[in-house]
Amino acid sequence: MKKETVALFIGFAFAGCLLVFFPAYAQENITVLANDAFGNKQRPPAVFAHDEHNEKAQIDDCATCHHVYRNAEKVEGESSEDIGCADCHNVKAGYPTRPLMKAYHDLCGGCHKEKKSGPITCGECHPRGGAPSHGESSEGH
Repeated sequence: MKKETVALFIGFAFAGCLLVFFPAYAQENITVLANDAFGNKQRPPAVFAHDEHNEKAQIDDCATCHHVYRNAEKVEGESSEDIGCADCHNVKAGYPTRPLMKAYHDLCGGCHKEKKSGPITCGECHPRGGAPSHGESSEGH
């Protein structure tokens, strides 16, 4: 009886770990934008709740953010969601793409400014201590 109880406990513990950790690797559930590409991190990673953001911003097309460019022109209807941003955008300036940090700031900050909604200051996106800032003072994004 004791072996069965231990085996049952281990099974539940394993299942619990899968339920907790597996969704963390799904893009839809990310809570921060990874900044692994940056060697010298000046700020904490940007806080970002993917699904919550897209719902508030009414973004249905992944290619809105996960764009594809060919010959310096955006390819409509094609998405790069399975490719890391740093795979196309170098950390340092270089042709043919803009640097990674500028790409993030132009895309995200540019949209927030255009829509007049969402965080635009450094501390709103990169809060010290990792406390979420999205949704506290912004409407729409």
